[in-house]
Amino acid sequence: MPTKSLKPALLAAVAMLAATIASLQQAQAAPCEPQSFEGADYIVCTVDPDKADLRLFWKDAAGEPYRYFSSLAEALQAEGRTLVFAVNAGMYRQDFSPLGLYVENGKELKPVNKAKTDGSAGPVPNFYKKPNGVFLLDDAGAKILPTDEFLKRRPAARFATQSGPMLVISGKLNPIFIPGSTDKTRRNGVGICAGGAVRFAISEDAVNFHDFARLFRDELQCPDALFLDGGRGVGLYDPALRRNDYSWHGGYGPILGLVE
Repeated sequence: MPTKSLKPALLAAVAMLAATIASLQQAQAAPCEPQSFEGADYIVCTVDPDKADLRLFWKDAAGEPYRYFSSLAEALQAEGRTLVFAVNAGMYRQDFSPLGLYVENGKELKPVNKAKTDGSAGPVPNFYKKPNGVFLLDDAGAKILPTDEFLKRRPAARFATQSGPMLVISGKLNPIFIPGSTDKTRRNGVGICAGGAVRFAISEDAVNFHDFARLFRDELQCPDALFLDGGRGVGLYDPALRRNDYSWHGGYGPILGLVE
């Protein structure tokens, strides 16, 4: 008789334990999480490129730029897939086309941008600050190369996006950055880190380039890192964090997304 009365309670306890374990496993598997560094708040998303399906997106089936994270998520959902998280993948023009190199599924849709500033008065746009670089995914994993090195090596890439400036180059900060600079805004970037992991960082606070680069090198352990965009162009999509950011430019151009 005691056995019969305990059985439902035991089953309920087992079910609760299983649900707790599943919840913990899901939390541990979440790729994006809040992180702080020297008083500034960030969201950091970590991906193993050998195991995860990380892709670049630009246009939909009708040939129109997705522009919004939600548009991309809905398109993938119609195919039975899920957009786990997404970020702005680099700078773009007013028509939402990539400003530099763009490779999707092995096809070069936009060539490397080799243009240089003419030295006229005024600040140099971020894309043209030297060196800029290329983030790419190939059969060997992920890489970030300064654009000049990419042009010399011309590695075969499944996906590639060009942006700039480089934040960290072979373990050294880009020498153009100024410690204590008052040029602060929200920023997002990508690094190739310890063990080949790809880490995206999205600042929640306004930070300068020097501090943002140090986040990648000193905190995230990334010997190579590339700036993607800043200001009103910073964006993150992550339903787990209830984030579906909107660009005040009217949408995004290239988008990097993790698909399941």
